[in-house]
Amino acid sequence: MPECIFCKIIRREMPGKIVYEDETVIAIEDIHPQAPVHLLVLPKAHIETLGAMGSEDEGLIGKLFSVAARLARERGVESRGYRTVINNGTGAGQSVFHLHLHVLGGRVFHWPPG
Repeated sequence: MPECIFCKIIRREMPGKIVYEDETVIAIEDIHPQAPVHLLVLPKAHIETLGAMGSEDEGLIGKLFSVAARLARERGVESRGYRTVINNGTGAGQSVFHLHLHVLGGRVFHWPPG
C-alpha cells in the first residue's frame, strides 16, 4: 500500500526507530508511547486488520507474538509483566490500517483497559 505509514517505514521512505527486523516482521518504537516501553510489531506484508488475515497467515500471528515476547525480555519488562494488544477496526482504536501488535510495559496496567 503506497500510502500506508507502516509500509513507508518498512520501505525506508519514512523514518522509524526500528528495534527488530527479519524477513517477515519488523518492530518499531511507538511515536506516541503510552508506557515506558511501547513497541509495535508488524508484518512486512500489508494486512489491514486482524480480520483480513487468511489461513495462509496463521503462522504469522504466532511470529508477531514470539517477537513481542523476545522484545519484552530484551527491554526488561518480562518479569514485571507487559501487555500485548491488537486493535481491530476503528471502534477498537485502530488508527493505522496495517496489522500491528502493541507491546506495552514498564508501568502498572489496570483491567478493564480503556
